[in-house]
Amino acid sequence: MKFKYLLSFCLLALVSFSLQAQEEITWMKFEEAIAANEQSPKMLIVDVYTDWCGWCKKMDKETFTDPKVIEHINKNFYAVKLNAEDTKRTFEFMGKKYNEAQMAAAMRVRSYPNFVVIEPKLQNIAQLPGYRTADQFLTGLDDLIDKAFKNKP
Repeated sequence: MKFKYLLSFCLLALVSFSLQAQEEITWMKFEEAIAANEQSPKMLIVDVYTDWCGWCKKMDKETFTDPKVIEHINKNFYAVKLNAEDTKRTFEFMGKKYNEAQMAAAMRVRSYPNFVVIEPKLQNIAQLPGYRTADQFLTGLDDLIDKAFKNKP
C-alpha cells in the first residue's frame, strides 16, 4: 500500500517537473548556446538588453512568460541573454575573445530590446528590434526567419 502511494507521488513529481520545465524559457550564456549548437544545430535567439531598459523588463515580464512564446522559443532556438553593457564577462566566439558589450556591438545592436537571430551555421544574423506583445513577437519572429533565412542557400 505504501509503495502505491510512493509510486503515485513520484509520478506526480515527475509530471510536475516536466510541466515546470516548460514554464520558462531556457536561457543560456552565449558560449553555452554555441556549444549546444555544435552538438545539435538549431537557430540561436539572442535577447540583447540593458539593465536600465524598461521595455526589456516589460518583455521579460509579459512576453517571455507567455506559454506560446516559451514553447516556441524552447522548441526552435537556443535562447541567449546578452547584456549590451557588460564589459566584464568574456567568452570566445569564432576564435576571438569578446565581452558581452563587444558582442552586442559586433552584431550591430544599437537599440533595446533587440533580438538577434543567428542561423545554425553561425554565419548569418538578422535583427528583430523593439518591444512586442507575445503575438506580435511570434509573428515578427516567423516573418523575420522567412525573409532572412528561408530563401538563402
